[in-house]
Amino acid sequence: MLRMLGLALVLTAATAAADTPTRIPERAIPIAEALRDRALAGTPAFDIVEDLTTTVGPRLPGSQADARAVAWAVAKFKALGFDRVWTEPVTIPVWRRGHARAEVVGAFAQPLVITALGGSVGTDGALEAEIAEFPTLQALREAPEGSLAGKIAFISNRMERFIDGSGYGPAVVARSNGAVEAARLGAKAIVIRSIGTNSARFPHTGNMRYVDDVPKIPAAALSNPDADQLLRLLARGQPVRLRLDFEAGTIGEHTTHNVIGEITGRERPDEVVVIGAHLDSWDLGTGALDDGAGIAITMAAGALIGQLDKTQRPRRSVRVIAWGAEEIGLLGAYAYAARHADAITRHLIGAESDFGAGRIYALRAGVKDSAWDAIERIGQVLAPLGIVTERGVGGPGPDIIPLAQRGMAWAQLAQDGSDYFDYHHTPDDTLDKIDPEALDQQVAAYAAFAYLAAEAEGDFGSAPREAVQNR
Repeated sequence: MLRMLGLALVLTAATAAADTPTRIPERAIPIAEALRDRALAGTPAFDIVEDLTTTVGPRLPGSQADARAVAWAVAKFKALGFDRVWTEPVTIPVWRRGHARAEVVGAFAQPLVITALGGSVGTDGALEAEIAEFPTLQALREAPEGSLAGKIAFISNRMERFIDGSGYGPAVVARSNGAVEAARLGAKAIVIRSIGTNSARFPHTGNMRYVDDVPKIPAAALSNPDADQLLRLLARGQPVRLRLDFEAGTIGEHTTHNVIGEITGRERPDEVVVIGAHLDSWDLGTGALDDGAGIAITMAAGALIGQLDKTQRPRRSVRVIAWGAEEIGLLGAYAYAARHADAITRHLIGAESDFGAGRIYALRAGVKDSAWDAIERIGQVLAPLGIVTERGVGGPGPDIIPLAQRGMAWAQLAQDGSDYFDYHHTPDDTLDKIDPEALDQQVAAYAAFAYLAAEAEGDFGSAPREAVQNR
């Protein structure tokens, strides 16, 4: 998952002038309540994520498993009874990892547990150097020019745990930008403390970035216990040397796909409410929490709406998108936003499930002021699920960001992510971490939300604006 909690889109999705208030018709309320209650009685969500993670497994963008996942999603949408199912191509770079070894050498010789960061180059054989530790990315940036010549940079910042995952943003910049900053100062490589909240000896992978005018140096993440071990060794006041040896690199391009399933609206089928999740995953675990759970939740919610009698179908279409290549830079989402840029006003509102399998506790939205009564009314239907409505906070899910940048209104069904970053991007992201009843609570929320949004009289403020490049 690529999460941008500090995005400037938090407060509004469009700057449309005040107009007639958007409202939710009262006739839609009992239908939405019935959808909610039916989901609580049991949904196919757990079976969906079980099938994906068992028969496909990890789904690294551009891999054979990624292609199998696309075929799986097409077949699953059809089996669930969606009215329309199609794919849209996305061209992506193909990155692969091989072996990864690290060890302290010298008087304190011992092995460490690491993994290559997504997008990194490899070490081209063993690489050995003294490490220079920095508590934060900012501290690294402030180091004197040339001070890391011939060394391995080590960023030791620790992510803090919060229910909403807000510790991720301040910590993840070390992963995203650390290699560039270290290379500018002459470093041979960089290792970072894993961006995660667990104490298990599992390293967390995740995407990193290079820039064209700075040398590309190898970048890897240490498990949290191994980062602590390095700090204890450094505290003894002697130089610490590391030997790194890992294979990684980009090997060309590939065409993957966004997979889309749609429940057709009864009156305005060309206008859509978007819900979805990303289909790809990192390769260390099976991608159950990130983001198989989201795929299952939104597929099951759309399918539940599709089971309604045609006279009860929502006025607009409900479009469920299984985005491709999220983990390597929201590439499927950017491709979708570019392809549908001329139809932003027909994208009424969008929401993504990409924060694991914890229960939803809050409804938030970036909509025009005159649509807030409608959001509050939707919130009243969600309240029996333990969900409160919060105004002026939150942000769009990662794959919603490119559409929100172009002007689409967004909603956030905020999940309890207290333990999400214990498993995020690790080998421990597996099916056993998922509670089927928690998935059903989320299906209930997404089904009621999407149905009522698609039934709204009026709009939520989607309006075209120039796209903000954030890639």
